[in-house]
Amino acid sequence: MSAVYSVVTLIAKLTAAKPLSQQTTALNVSPAPGRPLLSLVLKLLEIGFDIVPALLAVHLLNRDRDWSPTAGSAGAQLGLDRRRPWWDVRAGLVLAAVIGIPGLGLYFAARAVGINTIVSAANLSEWWAGPVLVLAAAGNGILEEVVVVGYLLTRLRQIGFTTAAAVTASALLRGSYHLYQGFGAFLGNAIMGVVFALFFLRFRRLWPLIVAHTILDTVAYLGYTLLHNHVSWL
Repeated sequence: MSAVYSVVTLIAKLTAAKPLSQQTTALNVSPAPGRPLLSLVLKLLEIGFDIVPALLAVHLLNRDRDWSPTAGSAGAQLGLDRRRPWWDVRAGLVLAAVIGIPGLGLYFAARAVGINTIVSAANLSEWWAGPVLVLAAAGNGILEEVVVVGYLLTRLRQIGFTTAAAVTASALLRGSYHLYQGFGAFLGNAIMGVVFALFFLRFRRLWPLIVAHTILDTVAYLGYTLLHNHVSWL
C-alpha cells in the first residue's frame, strides 16, 4: 500500500504546475500544530504503530518454523539476537558511511537535474523534537529492515526465488515506497536495498542494517533541523 501511495503521489507531483525540483516533500510534520503535548502523544503512537508490522513479521516466521526446521527462533535466524553487539554496531557504522556519503551526493545530483523534490526532512519545532526524531529514525530502521529485508528475503527464498530475483524484488520495493520524494529517492533507496539485501544474505544479521538505517535517518532529521535555517542549499 505504501508503494501504491508513493506512485500516486509522484503522479500528482509530476502533473502539478511547479516542476518536480521546485516542490517540497515535508517529513516529520507536527500532527497537532500548536498543541505540543497532543502532538507528542500522536507521534509516539505513530512510531509505536510503525513497529507493529516488524513484530508481526517475526511472529509469522516463528509460527511457520518449517521454513528452517532445525533453526532456533526467527529472531536468532534473522540476526536479531545479542550474540555480536559490537560487531553489529561497527558493521552498522560502516554501512551508514558507505550508503550515506554517496547518497547525499545522489540527492543533490537528482535535484540538480530536476528528478527529485526538495526533501524537508524534519518539521517539528516542539521542545521534544530531538529525542522523538531519533525514535522515529529507529522505528523506520526496525520496520524497513525487518520486513523488507529479513522477512521478505526469507519468504522469497522459501518459495523458490533465486538470490538475484529476491534481492531485486526487495530493492525495488524499498525504492518504490520512496517515489513520493522523486526518482532520485527511488534510485538511491533501490541501491541501498541491494547493498542491504546482499549484506543480510551474506551475514544473516539484521542489527547492522537497523543501526545503519537509524544513523542515516537521525543524521538527516537532526542535521536538517539544526542547519536548514542557516544553510541555503538545504
